[in-house]
Amino acid sequence: MTVYTIDPLHDPRWPEFVGRHGSASVFHSVPWLEAIRRTYGYTPVVYTTSSPSSALSNGIALCQIKSWLTGRRMVSLPFSDHCEPLLDDTGSTEAIIRELKHAVDAGKWKYVELRPQSDQTALEGVAAAPACFLHMLDLRPTMEDLLRRTHKTSVQQSIKRAEREGIECEIGNSERLLQAFYRLLLLTRRKHQLPPQPMDWFRNLAACMGDRLQIRVAFRKGEEVAAIVTLLHKHAIVYKYGCSDARFSNLGGTHLLLWRAIVEAKAAGMTCMDFGRSDADNEGLVKFKDRWGAASSQLIYVRWSRKQAAEGARHASAGILKRLFAMMPDAVLETTGRILYRHVG
Repeated sequence: MTVYTIDPLHDPRWPEFVGRHGSASVFHSVPWLEAIRRTYGYTPVVYTTSSPSSALSNGIALCQIKSWLTGRRMVSLPFSDHCEPLLDDTGSTEAIIRELKHAVDAGKWKYVELRPQSDQTALEGVAAAPACFLHMLDLRPTMEDLLRRTHKTSVQQSIKRAEREGIECEIGNSERLLQAFYRLLLLTRRKHQLPPQPMDWFRNLAACMGDRLQIRVAFRKGEEVAAIVTLLHKHAIVYKYGCSDARFSNLGGTHLLLWRAIVEAKAAGMTCMDFGRSDADNEGLVKFKDRWGAASSQLIYVRWSRKQAAEGARHASAGILKRLFAMMPDAVLETTGRILYRHVG
């Protein structure tokens, strides 16, 4: 079976295929891929067994990452919580995986990594990354049931507290809201001892996605206290980024923003809210998402590599970097983020 590669940014078959495939998400979409290309310079490519003259019936979307620091890799997809291989029953899975593994064995790529939503660990020769969780909230129940299923203290009371405190919520994708979001993102990333994603990433994402990207900011007396970024794709709303000012964490700003997003998504006919991924060892984040009534499933990334890195060495270097990030001034931290994320993928 012949495997072809196509450019999903310019081949009109790709957006049509994504639009009709039941397992496609916002991370397969052309706007998401274009934002990645503009910001980080990665080259999107789709592997498929569909011939150039036929409609697409399968495809795995990847990005080619060529970094002098971290090597040449293929990732499906960078900065995406999940990216399900869009395959069929024609034997395309074996053919495409064989092609990708051959490229790794031949030394073209350091590794190929897939980030599927379903379990792909049965694939031959695969190395599974540490497990994390994907949280999905079913929006089909009534609003009363959705609220009833949330945690009474940490969610319901937080929403009421925010309303009592007069928290005001604004939604859009204007430069003013983007700047408010980014100020809070810098605070949150510093708290977690991590550099922020570059501002260009969010500007490009907003430009590419248009109204399908929504920035929600909670204000108290004109000062931003919390913000979230959500993405819309077909029947799903995706909670992608969240940040807040720790000084006002007890006001419930984030909870009010999420609840308003749920209410508006359901009113618009959305049937699910993707709360994104959480690392298995991040108990606080897992608990936060579970308390919204979201169902958790295991999310395991898979990789074909010529050489597996030493896990202990990775953990040790991560600890050193976090201590360095914690000491950096804001301007240096932002610059570090612009440089670092280009190589991380």
